Amino acid sequence: MKLLFKSQILKSLWTLKRRNRTFYGHPRLLASDVYSQYESVRRGEQEIPKYFNFASDVLDKWSEIEKAGKRPSNPAFWWINGKGEEVKWSFEELGFLSRKVANVLTKVCGLQKGDRIVVILPRVPEWWLVNVACMRAGIVLIPGISQLSAKDILYRLQASKATCIITDDTLAPAVDSVASECHFLKSKLIVSKSSREGWLSFTDLYKNQSADHSCVKTKIQDSMTIFFTSGTTGSPKMTKHSQGSLGFRPLLSERYWLDLTPSDVIWSTADTGWILASLASGFDPWVFGSCIFIHKLPQIESATILNTLCRFPIDTLVGAPTLFRMLVQNDLSNYKFMNLKHCVSGGEPLNPEVMEQWKSKTGLDIHEVYGQTETGVICSVFRGMKIKPGSMGKAAPFYDVQIIDKDANILPPGQQGEIAVRSKPIRPLGLFSEYVDNPKKTAESERGDFYVTGDRGTMDEDGYFHFIGRDDDIIISSGYRIGPFEVESALIEHPAVAETAVVSSPDALRGEVVKAFVVLSPTFSSSDLESLTCDLQEHVKKTTAPYKYPRKVEFVQELPKTVTGKIKRSELRKKEWGRM
Repeated sequence: MKLLFKSQILKSLWTLKRRNRTFYGHPRLLASDVYSQYESVRRGEQEIPKYFNFASDVLDKWSEIEKAGKRPSNPAFWWINGKGEEVKWSFEELGFLSRKVANVLTKVCGLQKGDRIVVILPRVPEWWLVNVACMRAGIVLIPGISQLSAKDILYRLQASKATCIITDDTLAPAVDSVASECHFLKSKLIVSKSSREGWLSFTDLYKNQSADHSCVKTKIQDSMTIFFTSGTTGSPKMTKHSQGSLGFRPLLSERYWLDLTPSDVIWSTADTGWILASLASGFDPWVFGSCIFIHKLPQIESATILNTLCRFPIDTLVGAPTLFRMLVQNDLSNYKFMNLKHCVSGGEPLNPEVMEQWKSKTGLDIHEVYGQTETGVICSVFRGMKIKPGSMGKAAPFYDVQIIDKDANILPPGQQGEIAVRSKPIRPLGLFSEYVDNPKKTAESERGDFYVTGDRGTMDEDGYFHFIGRDDDIIISSGYRIGPFEVESALIEHPAVAETAVVSSPDALRGEVVKAFVVLSPTFSSSDLESLTCDLQEHVKKTTAPYKYPRKVEFVQELPKTVTGKIKRSELRKKEWGRM
């Protein structure tokens, strides 16, 4: 993989500086001690280093700064479980404990640099310790969502050829039910207060280990993490990221989407198997010495989220659109947030109606970001930047994002096409390395000089991007191309609608038509669903172009979702077309 040359870095830097002048220009932009060490790289005066390890080159440096008394007294990591338990670690304590875990993985489990480990844990402190320990030992981490089934776990263990797994007592039985079919699996570690036959006790082992561990030397292109994609359009793919794409990228990218300092506290509610958890609850905040706040959140509940924001000095909240949709259904006048200043939404498009409600109830804007497992964040509404409802912002620094056609030609503003990132002749550092063991899919992800996201959108004259839908989700009815997101956004404005998904449905006359699956709001009750259907259809006709209205409406109790919470429109579409 080619890395950015000096001239490209310098050009990107000046572009970034011009952007920053338009909406920053306050003391928060002062460089941190760790960040300032790479100023010459950002200016193009030095090449990107050949060797880099996030644990030794970022976390351990912050530990040194901390010991010298040059960092605010914020913890590096702050965890609560809502039942009175609390964990606070400084960078020094994080380093001490993660070295002990690294020794467990290498000395007890026999893992070596390049070996793969599956980690399926909820939001517990051990997840962060294992992450940092893997960085120190050069072990490739494969995170998983705690809602995975036995079948999901089997698929991941077999596909990844992982030699070790770490999970808790909730999922250990599921692992045991498939372990005999996983021939590469050698070690099983359980995070639990009780023991389990056939498993090593993670807690007992790491507490008794020495903290004497030397961080391995890793190249910037060495594998660091493999994420399984959410599987919205097929079987999850193994997406490989490197020390550079995850760890070094935020050192080049400035504060473009989080705008943090060592005094800030950030809380991301993302599940631990999602790349957003690694970015917003790991790499990006820690580059700037910020405090990562975590609530265990066994369930995502409005009252828990809102009360936590009132009780703790959280500056930045990062969550999926579902979180904000849920929160705005509450009477927020009863809550006074202690310190909240910045809200970020990512994972799926956020409906403009929800943004307006949140703003009117809290006085705070929601800044939308866009990206994928393969890319990280490539578009963002930067802090202080003008917000255009329905837009996911502008291209992030060091990414050349364009709208292209099927022949990889760049389309003019306003014209619909596929969202793509320029990957040739220079591949952006933050882009994934490959789909593991799947060269065909890796090759198919490129078109001309671009990596294609599979998402359709437009870009306006000001460089703001607007999401339309997955390429597979586009509905073609009577010659019209209809994106599901715009119809869903119109429907969710109706007080009866809590959640909705729009897909194509077969039609003898038009080929296919728009069909909406609707989950009714818990505060809404109606026995006349036929009348409500007509009401919803008329509402969409008035809100957007009339031809986009859903000719079919089905009321459901819930929508099918991936383990990361994304709506599986492909499943609904398959169900519709299977009825023919």
